[in-house]
Amino acid sequence: MHNELTPNDLRLMQEELDHRRIVLRPQLLEAVKEARAFGDLSENFEYKAAKQEKNRNESRIRFLERMIKTAVVISDRSAPDQVGLYDKVTVYMEEDDETQVYQIVTTMRQDVLKGLISKESPVGKALLGRRAGERIHIQVNPDYGYDLVIQSIEKGSDSGEIPLNRY
Repeated sequence: MHNELTPNDLRLMQEELDHRRIVLRPQLLEAVKEARAFGDLSENFEYKAAKQEKNRNESRIRFLERMIKTAVVISDRSAPDQVGLYDKVTVYMEEDDETQVYQIVTTMRQDVLKGLISKESPVGKALLGRRAGERIHIQVNPDYGYDLVIQSIEKGSDSGEIPLNRY
């Protein structure tokens, strides 16, 4: 599967990858060496913690390498009156009688609790390319769906302020 990422996503991922390889990896290897010197490894908490942190860093490095290698570069530009990447969209949820503001982002930057929804999520897919005033139906599963009405679109751009997801 290919991940659709913007040039800025790739730049941020490469910066993190370089930092993890050049700065963190040597530091974490040194921490493992120091903890190993404390003695009995079976009861050495510092050693286990250092190994765990080193392994976590190596896992993140592999993840970033795979993401960069398989990425498909996409544009974050859209028509002035259409929803596109990094745009803030105000929607009215008829069923709940409430208004929500979402910003459409790539999967590497999504954070639903902050209103950052992936362009690949059901709502993100439904909103992309639409215009203010349009009614959209979101089908959650075969038995349930709901409607949204786009109230406004605030054009945005990838300023780099939205961080990459961590795990």
